[in-house]
Amino acid sequence: MPARILIVDDNQSLAKNLRDVLSGDPELDVEVALAETGAEALERAQKDGFEVAVVDVKLPDGSGVDLIGPLREACPHGEIVLVTGNATVNTAIAALRAGAFAFILKNFRPAELISTVAQALEKIALKREREEFERRYRAIVDAADVLIVGLDAFGDVTLWNPRLAAMTGVSTEAALRGALPDNILDEDSRKKVCQAFVAVRDGGAANEIEVGVRDAMGAIRRVRWHLSPVRGSGKRIELVYGIGIDVTERRALERRAADAEALNAMAPLALGLAHEIRNPLNAAVLELHLLARGIERLEAPAARDPMRARVRIVESEIKRLERLLTDFLELARPRAPQREPLDLGRVVDEVLDLEAEAIAAHGLELVRELAAGVVALGDVEKLKQVVLNLVVNALDVMPQGGVLRARVGADEREAWLSIGDTGPGVDPHILAEIFDPFFTTKAAGTGLGLAIVRKIVDQHGGRVVVDTKKGEGTTVKVILPSG
Repeated sequence: MPARILIVDDNQSLAKNLRDVLSGDPELDVEVALAETGAEALERAQKDGFEVAVVDVKLPDGSGVDLIGPLREACPHGEIVLVTGNATVNTAIAALRAGAFAFILKNFRPAELISTVAQALEKIALKREREEFERRYRAIVDAADVLIVGLDAFGDVTLWNPRLAAMTGVSTEAALRGALPDNILDEDSRKKVCQAFVAVRDGGAANEIEVGVRDAMGAIRRVRWHLSPVRGSGKRIELVYGIGIDVTERRALERRAADAEALNAMAPLALGLAHEIRNPLNAAVLELHLLARGIERLEAPAARDPMRARVRIVESEIKRLERLLTDFLELARPRAPQREPLDLGRVVDEVLDLEAEAIAAHGLELVRELAAGVVALGDVEKLKQVVLNLVVNALDVMPQGGVLRARVGADEREAWLSIGDTGPGVDPHILAEIFDPFFTTKAAGTGLGLAIVRKIVDQHGGRVVVDTKKGEGTTVKVILPSG
């Protein structure tokens, strides 16, 4: 079904132009309706609904900002883009607080309108996908095996089902020897479980808690436990049963959906910042170039050499700022990937060759296991960015040397690449957060590298898998559709 777009503007000539721009774009499958007033827009929204409403701030019967609330009530899943020719900061803030998706200024380019509407439609699709995922998730949970543990009145384990044994790597026989195994809960989680257990045992009422449980690979899984008491013949509580559901993927999806919404909202800000920052940056680079020329004309080495060093430091910092700006833009509003068959081994090989000097400077042993003829479907430049970010991360965690292992392989339906290091490994407690934008453990890191990796891989319809062991290293595997 085409997406429904509602344009609300009393300037019918402009409204028809907007309709032609949106309906004529080959990338958008939309049908466009027009309304001249807020009342007419609400009537159409209540009758036919909409995915995206493009609303002028000034309408004959009121403000477009005041129309946001009623339109959202009529179509809770719809997104609203406000258009104005005379924006103020207060108007923009009011619009965003009221729930507007974006705020664009007349006269805007057609491409800007198309891009904004496309992003709004993408956000709506993500919301619906999340709701569908949650619906299916509930159905799966109802039908699937769950984690089950039983504790007696003293807190000793009396039941440890096979599903729980498989997840934690603790066999049933080992678990039945006493209290909950030490290695599956950290101090905070253990304290939380103990408090909930005592509350159920002494109070007799069921309780629910969510804690991190360390799995067999050392990663922390988020598990939601329902604790229920079981009374004996004398009505004394003799057992407490815990039924656990692994909600790790659900929490990750919720975080990713929240990240996507935040990044979509950041896109207009990112473009504005890029324009404002790049102009002075370009001027600074020019002035620095002229300054370097002047320094070279100095005859006294005692004056010239320290100034050269300072110029190099400033040049390095400007380049770092440019890279940060580029990464920020890539994350906030990336271009769609070009889908074409490519040699995945060649992509990895070229990046490794590009980084050969840095790899050598770190004293690393480079191991290439690049299977020949592995074809993936994707964008060469974007996948090079993925490999580069992973290699740079590997270099950062092995400052004193180690082994950098690059692999490429495939099966019948998927192609994959992996970059492994022999660094300290990732702390299981932060494993779920390493792909979040701006999350970093580095003193000078931006926290954008892995976020960009996940964004690009998601755009390709692939997935990222992290295998890490404390003190042994980390391998990040990128799985892509086969070409």
